[in-house]
Amino acid sequence: MATEALTLSNVHAYYGDSYVLQGVSFTLEAGKVLALLGRNGAGKTTCISSIIGFLPPRRGEISLFGKKISGQKPETIARLGIGLVPQGRRLFPSLTVKENLSIARQREKPGGKSWTQDRIFDLFPRLRERHKQLAGSMSGGEQQMLAIGRALMGNPRVLLMDEPSEGLAPLIVAEVGRTIALLKEEGQSIVLVEQNSDLALSLADQVVILTTGKCVFNGTIEEARANDAVLMQNLGVHHVEPAGG
Repeated sequence: MATEALTLSNVHAYYGDSYVLQGVSFTLEAGKVLALLGRNGAGKTTCISSIIGFLPPRRGEISLFGKKISGQKPETIARLGIGLVPQGRRLFPSLTVKENLSIARQREKPGGKSWTQDRIFDLFPRLRERHKQLAGSMSGGEQQMLAIGRALMGNPRVLLMDEPSEGLAPLIVAEVGRTIALLKEEGQSIVLVEQNSDLALSLADQVVILTTGKCVFNGTIEEARANDAVLMQNLGVHHVEPAGG
């Protein structure tokens, strides 16, 4: 029986008077990757902001493994087990790689394999080589690795990834994809917001598509592959090949 890692129930969110999320509901199963897709302005990043607490819902509820988290402060939500790889990375540019990782460290999780600095360096060897380098002086790809590493240092139960391939060269995008696949193999629950639909759909178990703040598709990757019309209309994607296909 599947365990519900993250549940959004009829979530409504506003920026001032602008009605952005209009009754969004979906459930991420534990250990799965949920691709949250849609065109620019569809409400994807707003959805991430509502989950982490930057933009609390005006109506509806968000739960983490059955415990309500909506209405809590972002720092409380992070401590409860939500990790964030934000759009644009948002590192501390004047701190070193090691310092960026250290300040994000949370208490190790009981009964599981916790993320440590050494494990991050094993995952991203280039960060070990550059551990004394200032984050602001690194390449975009290296900064993205550090942003992922920083989020993992919080030992999240659910990891939110907002446009992790944005602005990266194709080789680095492929490396980000391999990293997400590895995290999935380890049982990490992930919500992946990604403009690169091919990348997201190659990794996803579940797919949610937003259009103007509403869910227009919510199903498995198999159901998404069988629904070309919805993919084309909302993402501009003709056909989705299975991973490795």
